[in-house]
Amino acid sequence: MPTSVRAVRGATTVEVDSVEAITERVVALLQRILEQNGLDEDDIISILFTATEDIVSNFPATAARSMGLGAVPLICARELAIVGSVPRCIRVMLHVTTERSREDIHHVYLEGAHGLRDDLPD
Repeated sequence: MPTSVRAVRGATTVEVDSVEAITERVVALLQRILEQNGLDEDDIISILFTATEDIVSNFPATAARSMGLGAVPLICARELAIVGSVPRCIRVMLHVTTERSREDIHHVYLEGAHGLRDDLPD
């Protein structure tokens, strides 16, 4: 299959809003996404993070930089404040180049975000 641009989604949660918790969970999420999709830094075009309004201690992009992704374009945005949504949630969308088909992309949902997209293959 030829190389294509694909989007890979994922999310995680933190129990407490702290620099350490955010860094630990974002790094774990990104490592799992890269591992499950056979990706490395050179495959990443950009990463978009969103965080719920109860996360204020650190940018998820700062956590990504801590694992060596500083050359990758990163941006953070605020998640919509929807009644009943998952609290302390960080979502991510990576734009990547890959030979995998859309059906072979593994989206990763960890911790309290596990049930957000039960319709997607893991």
